[in-house]
Amino acid sequence: MNNMEIILYTLLSLSGLGIILALILYVVAQRFKVVEDPRIDEIDELLPGANCGGCGYPGCRGFAEALVQADSLDDFYCPVGGNETMKAAASILGKEVAEKEKQVAVVRCQGSPEHRKKTSEYDGPQSCILESKTYSGDSDCPYACLGLGDCVEACDFDAIHMNPETHLPEVIEANCTACNACVEVCPHDIIELRNAGKKSRRIYVSCVNEDKGGPAKKACDVACIGCGKCVKVCAFDAITLENNLAYIDYEKCKLCRKCVDECPTNAIVEVNFPPKKKKTEKKPPPDKKETEKKSQPKDNTNQASENEQEQQNSNSDETKA
Repeated sequence: MNNMEIILYTLLSLSGLGIILALILYVVAQRFKVVEDPRIDEIDELLPGANCGGCGYPGCRGFAEALVQADSLDDFYCPVGGNETMKAAASILGKEVAEKEKQVAVVRCQGSPEHRKKTSEYDGPQSCILESKTYSGDSDCPYACLGLGDCVEACDFDAIHMNPETHLPEVIEANCTACNACVEVCPHDIIELRNAGKKSRRIYVSCVNEDKGGPAKKACDVACIGCGKCVKVCAFDAITLENNLAYIDYEKCKLCRKCVDECPTNAIVEVNFPPKKKKTEKKPPPDKKETEKKSQPKDNTNQASENEQEQQNSNSDETKA
């Protein structure tokens, strides 16, 4: 056998082996082929594509797959797309979905330098998460905002920024999609998602300090001291007190604002409300005795004497004339 024959047989053998393996792979692929529901692509296209994870799934594609596989859409919500996106997805799937109220992130801390005195200085990596591992904060309140802006970096929608005067994060409601990114990244859990409310009006306790009243008040002028006055004044059972800290349930709150007036430390915040009208002082009712005197007719004797006096005066005037 010469060299050409060896090469030829080798090529034929390898080609035959390749064809056989290709056929095996084709059969296996057809046998275990996964047919993807075309509705997944349709829903994925109508989703906003933010891939923020606010829905609880890894990206919009994962959320679309979960929607298609679900029997009910009650537990699903895209915070970026909102109710309109959910309605469109439900229409593709032939299902119904209930509308959910819009939510917005709120910062539950008022510990600005005006209210919370610094007791130390942090000198380390500029990250709230890293600071919280080794340092409780620059004041006597271990629950306060650390002020290094991890929440700002986590937000993909430019909906939160640090106020240079208060050193606290502020949420831009118009940009907030309630994606939950800032909530997840905050090591002190001072950011919470709450219902935006009618006319964007909200009432909440802007404090997470669980210390007793004395230490809490000493650390921050506007801390919740757990006095329970707000709980007593609320007629809707919307406020609870646990671990020295009041909490307002936004589902039960009727925005009556009685708790705001009752709070002795101004720890309860009201947002987007018109200023309250000043109460006009009511005039005291007139004295009954004086009213009776004015309404009584004059005595006849006094009236007669007054008439005689007038007659004498007129007579004297005539005599002089």
